[in-house]
Amino acid sequence: MEVIVLPTPLETAALAADIIETLLRTKPDPVLGLATGSTPGPLYEELTRRHKDGGLSFTHARAFMLDEYVGLPKDHPERYAAVIQREVTDRLDIPATAVQGPDGSAEDPIAECARYEQAIIDAGGIDVQIAGIGSNGHIAFNEPGSALTSLTRPKTLNARTRQDNARFFSSLDEVPRHVLTQGLGTIGRSRHLLMLASGEGKAEAVAQALEGPLAAVCPASIVQLHRHATVLLDEAAASGLRLREYYDDIWANRPAWQPL
Repeated sequence: MEVIVLPTPLETAALAADIIETLLRTKPDPVLGLATGSTPGPLYEELTRRHKDGGLSFTHARAFMLDEYVGLPKDHPERYAAVIQREVTDRLDIPATAVQGPDGSAEDPIAECARYEQAIIDAGGIDVQIAGIGSNGHIAFNEPGSALTSLTRPKTLNARTRQDNARFFSSLDEVPRHVLTQGLGTIGRSRHLLMLASGEGKAEAVAQALEGPLAAVCPASIVQLHRHATVLLDEAAASGLRLREYYDDIWANRPAWQPL
């Protein structure tokens, strides 16, 4: 696990974009894992800029979404499929058919989750998984108490997560109570986990995830177990870290031959 602290979310987004650009330019069939929410917004903006101004192409890429709400109408703007379309596929040249997500309107959610899990496996797995962290330590929609080896499955959102997400809806009552989400074990199979966090509101969760115990009470703590994890933080999100000086020293003295 490598922890990199930069002054602003724009700078963490630029470094995250470097990682993704390297993958796109070096692998003929890259597979990305896409997250939603506020955190990856600056990253998607930076990738859009590089696509338009620098010719960065996504035509050869495939992508899988982390999660989806259950029960929202197909035309609801906050369905995560709609969000990814607005923020990613409509802006970049990745084919819409190359981006998959779990179907939150499936008649059999359990069977849909099994199908989606297998689709990721059949694609050869995810090369770079983008992820954020919730204020309660969730990653994707794996709430506190989630099994560390869990696979894609339905989950019930807790009250704090629904309150955090209410800003995207007209009222708290409109926030769905159920979701389909990649599991912690699914995320753990990605070849590179790229976790981003910004803002003081994430500082406590970040500290628990990175420096607390590996425990289901903080699902994002699986980052400690991942074989290749990069955590990109702004100053505010890093404010609760005890080993900040150590992380900064490693970043300042990174050798040129060591890839991100």
